[in-house]
Amino acid sequence: MENKFSKEEIFEEVKNILIEELEINENDINSDANLFEDLDLDSIDAVDIAVRMQKFTDKKLPPGEFKKIRTVGDVVNAVYSLL
Repeated sequence: MENKFSKEEIFEEVKNILIEELEINENDINSDANLFEDLDLDSIDAVDIAVRMQKFTDKKLPPGEFKKIRTVGDVVNAVYSLL
């Protein structure tokens, strides 16, 4: 079965969330950017991203998987693996 979204589409959605909701500078966002160290997010911001991605994909990220996420690329890969 083909995934509903490509990794590029998921990345763009994560990037939009970071820019629009969390006011992160677009130039700071790349796959290797650490959500907590590079982008200065906190756990509440991370939960907000997870909720927004759940709405985007209609899939819920399991808590165990969610705890492993450290970078923007981790978010993309975790969401992609759900599809």
